[in-house]
Amino acid sequence: MALRSSRPAPKIPGNAATAIEGTRLFTEGDDLYMAMLTSIRSARDSVRMESYIFSDDEIGWQFAQALVECAAAGLDVRLHLDAAGALGSSSRVMERHLRERGVFLKWFHRWSWHHPLRYNRRNHRKLLIVDDQVAYVGGFNIHRQSSRRLYGDARWRDTHVAITGALVDDAIRLFDTFWHGHRHWMPAQRDGLAPTLVSNNTRTCRHRIHCLYSDAFAGARERIFLTTPYFVPDFLTQQQLIRAARRGIDVRLLVPSKSDVPITRWAAQAFYDVLMTAGMRIYEYQPRMLHAKTVVIDGDWAAVGTANLDYRSFFLNYELVLASGEPDFCSQLEQHFHHDLTESLPITPVNWEKRRWPGRILEAFGWIMRRWL
Repeated sequence: MALRSSRPAPKIPGNAATAIEGTRLFTEGDDLYMAMLTSIRSARDSVRMESYIFSDDEIGWQFAQALVECAAAGLDVRLHLDAAGALGSSSRVMERHLRERGVFLKWFHRWSWHHPLRYNRRNHRKLLIVDDQVAYVGGFNIHRQSSRRLYGDARWRDTHVAITGALVDDAIRLFDTFWHGHRHWMPAQRDGLAPTLVSNNTRTCRHRIHCLYSDAFAGARERIFLTTPYFVPDFLTQQQLIRAARRGIDVRLLVPSKSDVPITRWAAQAFYDVLMTAGMRIYEYQPRMLHAKTVVIDGDWAAVGTANLDYRSFFLNYELVLASGEPDFCSQLEQHFHHDLTESLPITPVNWEKRRWPGRILEAFGWIMRRWL
């Protein structure tokens, strides 16, 4: 049992005016990291953390030191990291530092010659829970690329959310069951548009997030606004977006013009023609790497989390999203979407038709590889 600390109970740090019904949205890494570190440093009982990338850099070491300090105070500190995500970013020095100072560190799907295929299935979730009172979920990894202070104006554009209240209990169960190797537990779906945490593998549905988005696209009445860094849709998702656009729904897709994985951009561009022909509008975000993963439908339902609109997130990886019909939550995400469009260029059928042949060849290659990206 962890020793109880005399530290104050954690809350969602930040200006109260930015907190909405127990949630707070973050689009700047420095703000998010400060809030997360403040929560960790005020912990009294436990810290649970999952991350796909946890880098051996200035940001990673800030978190490592905060976790070590909690462990030294007798708290139960657990850190679950993905082995593939850590490749080339984490280090054995950091791992030893954490383990030797009392942090319980577990790797997800390290390489094994006995089970080589499982390495392809990754824990892409990002989750932090402090003292069973506040949880953070979204697209931000733990690395300097998301910090304006360290990376400058080229920092990654991402979205994260902090939550309090009843949803934290669901987050705890999601972390604990996954930590102990039970991959298929998911919270009971709440009534109507109430906020819900959704993972993508349950006992009743192996692709729950895919089903969630499919139902949302099919039920759209006016508009579908999508932001994703990696747009490689399966056939069903592609057809649902096409049908929505053809029935007059305002379907807009925001993707990066600069990608950390160029082949995924080529694969996305292979779909542009058919989507624009159906009436869908596509924009490429210009200033920097776009890593946010959000969906807003009709202004009254929205989702933010770790899932991209691609094969890997829908059918392979373990993901986690927060879906909600809470009005202010939806409104803020829609406002962020419109703001991002002001920094984006629209892709028009006329201009797209004029692209050069080398680009078309790369698109064909991306399309062929789409199921493995």
